[in-house]
Amino acid sequence: MLSPLTDQSILEGDKALMASSLSKRLHQERWPFCLDDLPTGTVLVGGAVRDGLLGRLEKQPDLDLVVPAKAVELANSFAEKLGGKCVLLDVERDIARLVFRGWTIDFARQIGSSLEDDLWSRDYRLNAIALTLEPEPIIVDPTGGVEDLFHKRLVAVKEKNLVEDPVRLLRGLRLMAEHHLLPDAQTIDWIQANSLLLQTSAPERIQYEIQRLVNASWADKVIPLLQSIGLLGAWENSLKVVNQGSIFLQDAKNLFSSKELSCALPLARLTHLLSDEGLFSLRFSRRQRQRCATLRKWQKRNDGLAFGSLSEADRLQLHKDLERDLPALIFGLSATDQVIWLNRWRDLNDPLFHPSSPVNGHTLQKCLNLPSGFELGQLMRHLCQERAFGRLLNREDALKEARDWWKQNQTLL
Repeated sequence: MLSPLTDQSILEGDKALMASSLSKRLHQERWPFCLDDLPTGTVLVGGAVRDGLLGRLEKQPDLDLVVPAKAVELANSFAEKLGGKCVLLDVERDIARLVFRGWTIDFARQIGSSLEDDLWSRDYRLNAIALTLEPEPIIVDPTGGVEDLFHKRLVAVKEKNLVEDPVRLLRGLRLMAEHHLLPDAQTIDWIQANSLLLQTSAPERIQYEIQRLVNASWADKVIPLLQSIGLLGAWENSLKVVNQGSIFLQDAKNLFSSKELSCALPLARLTHLLSDEGLFSLRFSRRQRQRCATLRKWQKRNDGLAFGSLSEADRLQLHKDLERDLPALIFGLSATDQVIWLNRWRDLNDPLFHPSSPVNGHTLQKCLNLPSGFELGQLMRHLCQERAFGRLLNREDALKEARDWWKQNQTLL
């Protein structure tokens, strides 16, 4: 989830004072290089400018620098000097990234014959704001991005700019989710009209935007719009599950701690948005795909009765499968059951919500002289189930049950 505001916004008042305040917030003295080492005419653009004006700057913000020429050469030079890494992002457009000790700094050659031309080529007006890096900094804002930030609205610079790089279509929705922005009607029309173009973009770039979106503070206000536009139609989850819509209810969220929400909400949102095939196509990690598939499996089995119709074996398997991610499933329960399940999940000693065998395999082998192998595994699963449903109260009960089970079943196994 996004970090809270670190400072007050500085979107009102004289732009010269605004520029000075923004420059101080950026703590340029902490950057990996001196400003004097940058070519004359270098400016800071994009997210760091936007977030600095809003008061959302991280300690080491990602920096986007526009230079008059030779951006890749400059990034390479800094990488060699600092011992960092230079990543080529777009050789044709002369864009490269410097990675050094937690810093990510992009260098891009200016587009057009002036800084204003470059800013008019960007995606959204709130991203088309530049800060000069002179002793007396200036905010350059030809499209009206500062005003958009003040009024909390998302306005595209030009439709053509979105079409030229279709990932920008999705980025707009992500920015809305991160910054609680209201969309301009014309902008939404442009995004919807060109939504099919997103399929031509690199899967990794689409995945990055989705990851940011599902972790954003206002994602639940944006996801219905995202779905109605059909921007993710090629990868979307078309299956409906019981009470899935409740992940968007504020009352449900109020039951969870911020730490629980930071794990559960992104997973629930991602599973809600994308199909298993979509996750694979967009190159999500195997671990993420497994977590979504497991959550989806049990969401489909939600009987509306807090899974009360499941057999004991299936109920136990549910808690084994989702022990870490159970809060994401709890979003789909009734309000009463949400409270019950969440409290039980928080109790690390609850034998069903955190299942384990009351006796380990080594102890069973030693005390009962049992061989290792499949049969021992079956016995441990049986003991785990007996403990989960309250039929084993202590170690002695467990060993007695183990002896009886082994005697009854060894000829059948």
